[in-house]
Amino acid sequence: MKTIKIFALTVIMMMPAFSAFSQQYGKTPEDSVNCLISTSLYREAFKNKMYVEAYEPWRNVINFCPASNKNLYIRGVTILKAVYNTKKTVEGRDSIVDELMNMYDLRIEYFGEAAEVTGRKAMDLEQLGGPKAVKEYYALYAEAMSLGATQLEPVVIEHYFDATIKYVTSSNGDTTMILDNYDLATEALSQIASDITDSAKRVVVYQVMANIENKVSPFASCDELVSIYRKKFEANPDDVEMLKKITTMLRKKGCMKSDLFFAATEQLYKLEPSPATAYLMGQMCYNKDKFSEAARYINDALKDAEDAKDKYNMYILLGLCYANTNSYGAARSAYQNAASVDPNNGEPYRLIAQLYAKGHRAIDDGLGGRTAYWAAVDAARRAISVDDSPENVAAANRLIGTYSASFPKQSDAFMIDLIDGQSYFVPGWIGVSTTVRTRK
Repeated sequence: MKTIKIFALTVIMMMPAFSAFSQQYGKTPEDSVNCLISTSLYREAFKNKMYVEAYEPWRNVINFCPASNKNLYIRGVTILKAVYNTKKTVEGRDSIVDELMNMYDLRIEYFGEAAEVTGRKAMDLEQLGGPKAVKEYYALYAEAMSLGATQLEPVVIEHYFDATIKYVTSSNGDTTMILDNYDLATEALSQIASDITDSAKRVVVYQVMANIENKVSPFASCDELVSIYRKKFEANPDDVEMLKKITTMLRKKGCMKSDLFFAATEQLYKLEPSPATAYLMGQMCYNKDKFSEAARYINDALKDAEDAKDKYNMYILLGLCYANTNSYGAARSAYQNAASVDPNNGEPYRLIAQLYAKGHRAIDDGLGGRTAYWAAVDAARRAISVDDSPENVAAANRLIGTYSASFPKQSDAFMIDLIDGQSYFVPGWIGVSTTVRTRK
């Protein structure tokens, strides 16, 4: 302390010499001198972990020169929490909590970072204020999210969602608030994760997302979600943002079989058509065996689809729709388009093989349509030639084994002048060249 006293005396003696400079640290030269002296005193105590002793000079710095240094506020949290722990009465502790909250407001006023600081303010109020302060700290978390959710630490966002649940279960709101804030929290975390290049830090974000997913589950059963959102849908079926929220939440929670999901998606498509919504309608119609309607929606989706993976999946589903209505030529065209989008994927050729087998009776070849199986085996072999993945090879080989067993008998082929190894053009809708193969 002797060093500090000497410093203080030196500053006082030099006061006339640096009055202009000192204006930066207080409203008057006297304030600036007091600021410098108090800063030195509190820093010395803080360095020696004498946080309670640092309190009074720290308060003086806050009073004399609140804009002097951001560390004043960072260290202030430690100092005020130490003083809080010395208070024996509720009133004494509450006064320190109020002082801490005011300190955060000053930090925002002089140094900005409103979202981040408000989030920290909320966490400290939650820690020190306890359950009785749930309304206040929830409001702070909500404010931090509105100021800049992606600027917050993942742990703050998790606390925000925890606070939402506590707020609602304390009879301050309904389950809708939990679901809405779940959306806000997960959207923010997804954006944060996509902006992070460090894989270890990204794992932390994903863990927080998993934690929130577990916490929302008790409030997000399909029955609960449908009950909540049906009322909103019926009250305002033309609210596009609400429709997006309903369809997104029901899809996230695996409630796509509900009538509400179908109705909300259909309404969304009418009000704001998009490839994604059209494709979703196509999927739902397909699942309801409404294959012609599904094909119509998927064709609409394909008009403006840009993502290659999406286009591939759309073409595959379109082919399945046509196959189920026995529109074999249209189905094959759809599968061929899928193969053009992803030429290294064997699935389209396996589906073409299955299509030939399914539609073999629709051709007139004098052998009951069995020549279609030659084309089917060719397509399965093509699948292997473009895609050597174990899954594809195994699936294609199963098809080859099944369809080879359905080749025409040698004696039947001979009756219409067909012998093994001969070139042959499969007639009808298949219309491809192949090679004669028979079974004994």
